[in-house]
Amino acid sequence: MFTNHRGLRRYLENTTWLMAERLLRVVIGLFVGIWVARYLGPAQFGLYNYAQSFVFLFSVISTLGLDGVVVRELVNDDTKRNILLGTAFGLKLIGAILIFPILAGVLIFIEHDLYTKIIIFIIAGSLIFQSFNVIDYYYQSKVQSKYVAIANSISLGVSSLTKVVLILNNAPLISFVWVIVFDTAVLCLGLLVSYRYVSELNPREWYFDRVMAKSLIKSSLPLAFSGLVASIYMKIDQVMIKNIMGDEAVGVYAAAVRLSEAFYFIPMIIANSLFPAVLNAKKVSLDLYYTRLQRLYTFIVWSAVIISAFMTYTSDWLITILFGEEYMAATDVLKIHIWASVFVYLGVVSGSWYLSENLQSLAFLRTFYGMLINIILNFSLVPVYGIGGAAFATLISYAVAGFFFDFFTKKTRVTFYMKLKAFFFKVNL
Repeated sequence: MFTNHRGLRRYLENTTWLMAERLLRVVIGLFVGIWVARYLGPAQFGLYNYAQSFVFLFSVISTLGLDGVVVRELVNDDTKRNILLGTAFGLKLIGAILIFPILAGVLIFIEHDLYTKIIIFIIAGSLIFQSFNVIDYYYQSKVQSKYVAIANSISLGVSSLTKVVLILNNAPLISFVWVIVFDTAVLCLGLLVSYRYVSELNPREWYFDRVMAKSLIKSSLPLAFSGLVASIYMKIDQVMIKNIMGDEAVGVYAAAVRLSEAFYFIPMIIANSLFPAVLNAKKVSLDLYYTRLQRLYTFIVWSAVIISAFMTYTSDWLITILFGEEYMAATDVLKIHIWASVFVYLGVVSGSWYLSENLQSLAFLRTFYGMLINIILNFSLVPVYGIGGAAFATLISYAVAGFFFDFFTKKTRVTFYMKLKAFFFKVNL
């Protein structure tokens, strides 16, 4: 029996913990997030989301794309644990500190409201605590993400409870901003306690090495650049809406996006669970490999279509019940934005295919082109069509990156036709 295999059980347990934590985060995060949105109202909720999106655009400076590189090095040679974690921690801490003067320079030109600047700088402070996420790299290398999932769940619980208390006590917006920093501090503490007392390892033994730092930066720079492109792709719409239309428009748009993106964990779970079976089929025959990949595309497409159709049909009711009459303008945004999930789902699954076929450079290009189209369309559509234009920009850019891009390169054209077939042909699932 496979379940009696120690290595397989370890991977299954690790995946189960990660998925359970992610599902918990989606459910509780959505519930508390909606309550916060109703309490703050569109204008303050818009400023709250804008500030987070703005900081997110620069967060790649603090992460430096180190995640995968450090995990890989730890897997290859665990004896370098202290120098790897110490150097990665030092680099991330330096990156987090450098964000402050960079933000100050950028905000001089695009933001004149002092209160908004204060909120942005407070949120940026959370990146300092995120330097301790190097402990997560260690647990990933040991396939022991259970401890990270537990720390994340505790942080989520404390953060959610704090937000509820603030709502019940009529707290101002700035209090909810400080919760973001508090949340990362709690997670930091949880990781440190786990590393020190559960794994019985001492973070005081970490040390920074310049030679190692140069090696890590050299390996991670392409990933850091990819992360920058992805962060712009994901958050530029809310930043542009704020500067073109104001805080209230961002709040309404963010409410719709929060519901739409609540289902984005589904393709990740499906891909993690089913794509290994697709890869195993390749060892048997290419016919079986492509048959299973086609079935997976068909399953993922129609999962997204069913969800999108349901959300479109019930959008008026959902927005009214969950967010209230103040957010009614979000219904039109949701009806458009939710259909981007079809291409997000295809993009997630085909991302696993890109990796299996060693096409990472093309995976970066499709994200890069998607980002460019998203920025151009937002500049063109938002001034004319408002937040509905931003939703269209997202839909079209995701369609280009997750679907149409594959047609224009010889190496990916086969997967384009498989995706196209998934929309129109019945496949025995």
